[in-house]
Amino acid sequence: MANEAQFKGKTAVITGAGEGIGLEIARQLAAQGANVLLNDLDAAKAAAAAQEIVASGGVCLGVGGDVGEVSVVRGLVVQAVDHFGQLDIAVANAGITLWNNFFDYDPDDFQTVLNVNLGGSFFLAQAAARQMRQQGTGGRILFMSSVTGYQAIKYLSAYALTKAALRMLARQLVVELGPYGITVNAIAPGATVTPRNLADDPNYEAVWGQLTPTQLPATTADIAQAALFLLSPQAAQINGQTLVVDGGWTATSPVPPLDFVEKGEA
Repeated sequence: MANEAQFKGKTAVITGAGEGIGLEIARQLAAQGANVLLNDLDAAKAAAAAQEIVASGGVCLGVGGDVGEVSVVRGLVVQAVDHFGQLDIAVANAGITLWNNFFDYDPDDFQTVLNVNLGGSFFLAQAAARQMRQQGTGGRILFMSSVTGYQAIKYLSAYALTKAALRMLARQLVVELGPYGITVNAIAPGATVTPRNLADDPNYEAVWGQLTPTQLPATTADIAQAALFLLSPQAAQINGQTLVVDGGWTATSPVPPLDFVEKGEA
């Protein structure tokens, strides 16, 4: 059984955490004693999410900013250290999905997806690792990959390549960060009920429930619980790995009709 205060005194930065998976990771870390700096592109959403955690008894600071900009990502680490005195955990959760077929994919959209999904993750890890190395006390870095980094889904070419790349980034960094006591892992969520997915498809939960071997899509709590394990002392020897949390979907990989994308095509 996990220690309910196992993250007491630790400080975490979590990007893209105004709602969904990132917010649930922030909630659970705060509930187990961590000081949390929570980021979202929408500053008002970040502030509201942080206030919700504070109202529940947690310690949380909400900060707005686009992690596609390197200066913003680096600033999050600086603010965390200035506010809480140290940095122990970095969760690169922020990501953007821009659906389109490969033939028509716009170069600006492609660059946006790369800047947020890859650049935001790479440079958060870099800034966090620099701080952790300076502190000399080790740390945990976690990337948010996806089952689309394993299995092809139409209209997600740019998104999928970033999610596959994050798996390799977690593996690559073990040789550079391991000597400093810093572990780097990733989670690859499958279908997960989040506000963003429900906005794309109001029938998301029912549709993906039929396609998932467990008959249920994941909840944000399912993903957050996996994240907390990889961030915990119990996972000290897990490094460079990607944990798939998908109810078994990658074993079968059926895909529903993507009407919400196809209706929007020119």
